[in-house]
Amino acid sequence: MKNNYAKYLLVFMMLLQSAFAISQEKPNLPHNLTETEKRLVADFQFTSPRFTPPPSGPVRAAAEWEEVEYLLVTWNPSYPNILRQIVQAGVQECKVIITTQNQASVSNYLTTNGVDITNVIFLNVPWNSIWIRDYAGNTIYSDDVGELALTDWIYNRPRPSDDVMPAAHAAQVGIPLYTTNSGTNDLVNTGGNYMSDGLGNAFASKLILDENAAGNPYGVSVKTEAQIDGIMQEYMGINRFVKMNTLPYDQIHHIDMHMKLLDEETILVSKYPPGVADGPQIEANIQYVLDNFQSPFGTPYDIEWIDAPPSTSGHYPDTNGPYNTFSNSVFVNKTILVPTYRASVDAPALAKYQEMLPGYNVVGIDVDNPGENLINSLGAIHCITHTIGVADPLWIVHQPIDEANAGSTVTIEAMIKHNSGVAQAKVFWREEGATTYNEIEMAPSNGDNWAVDFTIPNSSVNIEYYIWARAISGKELNRPIVAPEGYWTIQVETLSAEEWAQNHISAAYPNPTTEKVSFNMNAIQGPVNVKIHNLLGQKLYEAKIENGNGKITLDLNQNWQGTLLVTFEGDFGKIHKKVIKL
Repeated sequence: MKNNYAKYLLVFMMLLQSAFAISQEKPNLPHNLTETEKRLVADFQFTSPRFTPPPSGPVRAAAEWEEVEYLLVTWNPSYPNILRQIVQAGVQECKVIITTQNQASVSNYLTTNGVDITNVIFLNVPWNSIWIRDYAGNTIYSDDVGELALTDWIYNRPRPSDDVMPAAHAAQVGIPLYTTNSGTNDLVNTGGNYMSDGLGNAFASKLILDENAAGNPYGVSVKTEAQIDGIMQEYMGINRFVKMNTLPYDQIHHIDMHMKLLDEETILVSKYPPGVADGPQIEANIQYVLDNFQSPFGTPYDIEWIDAPPSTSGHYPDTNGPYNTFSNSVFVNKTILVPTYRASVDAPALAKYQEMLPGYNVVGIDVDNPGENLINSLGAIHCITHTIGVADPLWIVHQPIDEANAGSTVTIEAMIKHNSGVAQAKVFWREEGATTYNEIEMAPSNGDNWAVDFTIPNSSVNIEYYIWARAISGKELNRPIVAPEGYWTIQVETLSAEEWAQNHISAAYPNPTTEKVSFNMNAIQGPVNVKIHNLLGQKLYEAKIENGNGKITLDLNQNWQGTLLVTFEGDFGKIHKKVIKL
């Protein structure tokens, strides 16, 4: 009885603290649970009598690189310089909602330090912590580009003011809020362990399975993985939810500490020296993704690696170093905010971002300085920011063309949607080194798709291009959003058709193999005939692939042994690849 009384007293004291701790004395809660909070979890009321059924129709979860109207932060006075820099960059791109109960003090600090607060909105509600990525709502749209709303999950921390803040955000903006907080839809999840590509695909660690499994400490109903996937589909429009093993040295198990979706087919991943810290498990997780999933375009994911920096003394998390990361970044329209540490490691990382995202304003913010050591609390820039999308999205989805042969004709396609309809779309292009763009009209091709055939000039000069669209309402947008300063680049080669195909159909993998073998058909257009022969010339298999672009996987008969010859034949001619069947 005394133990129960003590636990309830702790809960009461924390609630009391949440209501009244609005001064500098408010505890600076880390990203992980404090020892006091660990004792609170078992008796804390995580579920709520507030019942929110899922949206009545299909919804789409927005990707982080889409256009946003609001940047969200909670003003923790322990990190004024970091937050000032975030706000200073944010107000150039959108409105910034700052949660604080000390508006006058924060406003004075910002203006004194040269920040124009015209685009700042102050939200006067209680808060518990700075980690807004985990407890704020996530942008969804009805019917892809329709009504804007937020979806909120049960927050996995006994921090009551943080947990209800999405309601304050939704009320401030004037949009619906859907909450997975009761019945069999009582899903525990956090924003740092979620990343969406805007096309119904999302990534997470298996933390979400553990937190909703039997014996979970939150009092929520036990759910299978299929049931979790069903909730994510109903509330978020997520149709494919990829979950990776948790990492041994990541205390919070949020994927945003080591990976970042840069677009629909590109994943930026933290890289450690061989065998160090979480490097082996990260590499295994990425290989799992590559072996089992394709991008929404039916092609293998492009993986970009960025070095995770050690501490100044050379330590990584496995030797008690901080969990330093460059992947914990956030898109705010044409700006991307990146955590930084010290000049020697920051310079190559920021250069890498600029190379991957040409035209973006890449802003580095130090999270490892002695006065404001945010990273030692197990989080960085993505963790302390969130966004709300625009109410009137003009959505453009395009798979960039990476390579083409000089003189060849490529089809540039895009899916373009707006709730008023799309009036016009164009491709703007120029040869590398030119200062002005040419433009060609796209035409509706199928449903919401627009396309144009573009003939590559017969030279070895690369092509830079972007897509522009105008809705019937008059709204205009480019993709990439930073165009014309930013663009995609087509690497132009001068090869024969067979040379081109030989270079752009990958080697077999895995090779040797015991069962299946895969090939990446990079930019190979049109139908392709595939045949398998043994070294005696006997044909073992034949099939026709209607569209070669993407990844193909062949099931090899268990009776086939030794060296096999896989032949690909199409408009490019005929090429061969060898496979060793064990």
